Amino acid sequence: MVTGASNSDLIIILVDARKGVIEQTKRHSFIAKLLAMKQVLVCINKMDMVDYKASVFEQIKTDYLSLATNLGLQDIDFIPVSALKGDNIVHKSERMLWYTGESLLDYLENVEIHEQEKATWRFPVQWVVRPQTDDLHDYRGYAGRVLGEGLTVGDQVIVYPAETYSTIQSIELNGQELQRAESGQSVIIHLSDDVDISRGDTIASVENPPKFERNIQANLCWFDNKPLDTDQIYLVQSHSKLSKIKIVDVLYKFDINTQEKVYNESIKLNDIGRIAVKSAENLVFDLQEENAENSQAIVIDPRTNLTVGALMIQAID
Repeated sequence: MVTGASNSDLIIILVDARKGVIEQTKRHSFIAKLLAMKQVLVCINKMDMVDYKASVFEQIKTDYLSLATNLGLQDIDFIPVSALKGDNIVHKSERMLWYTGESLLDYLENVEIHEQEKATWRFPVQWVVRPQTDDLHDYRGYAGRVLGEGLTVGDQVIVYPAETYSTIQSIELNGQELQRAESGQSVIIHLSDDVDISRGDTIASVENPPKFERNIQANLCWFDNKPLDTDQIYLVQSHSKLSKIKIVDVLYKFDINTQEKVYNESIKLNDIGRIAVKSAENLVFDLQEENAENSQAIVIDPRTNLTVGALMIQAID
């Protein structure tokens, strides 16, 4: 759910009409909040099991809105459905005439996604392009996906981790030159200077550079059956960059039911908490509130190569 929601514009929370708002509902909504998602659709399913009663729908709606207020979630919509019977899935249900909104399909086809203001651009390098042919002997490009507001030919840049400076000379997409690359486009850029750049490096705007620090605080979602071990060295992968880290402290974890902070407890499977991290090298990142896309990373256990957690950087420690 964490990995899926991190790349989504809207989240659908499925609620069993017989059970109402349960721990899983709170957990998924809490993760949506951690990932800075504010647009939520709550589908109250299995309405056929509660005789399609409007009172059940309204009670669950009231309960969820109370949760959403505590979490700070906004733009909440509700649809009563029966996936088994097809009510309000494709067409409006004749068994819930009290509901005046759209069916699920109509909603998804017509919903307006509220675009957030784009943050200053970042360009994590996925690959250095150096064709070994005589006619392209001097060709050197950097392939990656644009994060943020988009970049333009002529922009002054800083390259991390070397902290060297240059200028974007040209931008290439499918063999065609562009004057500007927009957010989300995968392109090849060329710099005006011969800079030493490798896979995992980051090219960024000089005018508003990212953070470049070793000590951070982050929210962590833990995936592994083994509890987090503060004595263990882990790996953190952000885009195509892999770095060694040590989780030096568990500051607190969150009580999913109350959203309160719980201190002096370890982080186990499905727990969400705040941690202090020390990296073996400076990390290139933004804080989540400033640029969510460049604040997220996965945690890997080098002993098993399993992804054991996902973190969202909140502060410099």
